[in-house]
Amino acid sequence: MSKILIIAEHLDGRLNPATAKCVSAAQAIGGEIHVAVLAADPSGPAAEAARLEGVAKVLAVANPANAHPIAQVLAPQVARLAEGCSHVLGPSTTFGKDLMPCVAALLGTAQVSDVMAVEGPHVFRRPIYAGNAIVTVEAPADRPVVATVRTASWPAAGEGGAATVETVAVDAPLPAHTRFIELKQGKSDRPDLQSAARVVSGGRGVGSAENFALIHALADKLGAAVGASRAAVDAGYVPNELQVGQTGKIIAPELYIAVGISGAIQHLTGIKDAGTIVAINKDPDAPIFEVADIGLVGDLFQVVPELTRAL
Repeated sequence: MSKILIIAEHLDGRLNPATAKCVSAAQAIGGEIHVAVLAADPSGPAAEAARLEGVAKVLAVANPANAHPIAQVLAPQVARLAEGCSHVLGPSTTFGKDLMPCVAALLGTAQVSDVMAVEGPHVFRRPIYAGNAIVTVEAPADRPVVATVRTASWPAAGEGGAATVETVAVDAPLPAHTRFIELKQGKSDRPDLQSAARVVSGGRGVGSAENFALIHALADKLGAAVGASRAAVDAGYVPNELQVGQTGKIIAPELYIAVGISGAIQHLTGIKDAGTIVAINKDPDAPIFEVADIGLVGDLFQVVPELTRAL
C-alpha cells in the first residue's frame, strides 16, 4: 500500500487551501495519506490539516528554525520524514516550487511538476508548452515519487476528517548558509488572488495605474480579488504579485473577468481552468473572445463604470 506524504503550506498559523487540493491528488493516487506541518508552532495548521477528509495522520514538526518557510532548511527535515514513503507531494505554488526540487535532490530522484491528473501510482499527466499540450509521464517505480500538484486542476478536499496529530522530532542537520532576513508582503482587504472564487483582471487597455481604480471598484462590488496581465505589470500599473499567467499565478476561480486584456497565450495559460470567463474589450478580434464564455465588445471606460453601478 502506498504511503503518501504531503508537505503543508501555511502562513500566519493558517493552512493554505492549496494543501487541501494536494490531498485530493493523493486520494487519486491511492494510499495512506500523511500531512507534515513544519513550523515554529504547528498546532494551528496541524489542527486544520487533521480535519481534511482522507488524511490518516498529521505529523507536527515544531522547530524554531521552521518559523519561516526556507526551502534549504525545510528540505532536510522533509527528506527524513519521507523515509518509507512512496510519494511526497507539495503544491505547485511559490512555496512548493521552491521546496520540492530540494527534496527531490536529497532523495536522489527527479521531480514530476504540475500534476494535473493521475493515471496510476507512477503515471501522471502534466501540461507543457505553456499549457498548449498535455504530456503523460511515468516516474520510476523503484524510488520515491516527488511531485508538485497543479492546484488549479484539483478540487479541495472536504473538512469532515478526524486524523490523529502526532508530534514528531526530526533529527536532521540544518544548513546555516541560508537565513531569513525579512518578509515584504503586500497587504489587502481583498481575497487572495491564488484562492479567490472571483477575480477581476485588468490589462494594457486600462491605460494607467490611476485607471486601475475602475478595476478595484468592480472587484470590491463582487468581493473579488484583483489580477493583471503581464503587459499591465510591465507597464507599472500594478505590482507583479498580481500577475496572472504562465510567469505569474495559475488560477481557477469560479468567475474571471478580463478587462482590457487582449488574451496572449501566456495569459490564457493562467486562466484556462476558470469556471466562467467574461471578457470586456473594444477589439472584436481580440484572442480573449475565443476562450470567453461571455464577451462584450465595448469601451471599458464606459462599460466598467456602468457595470459597477448596476451591481
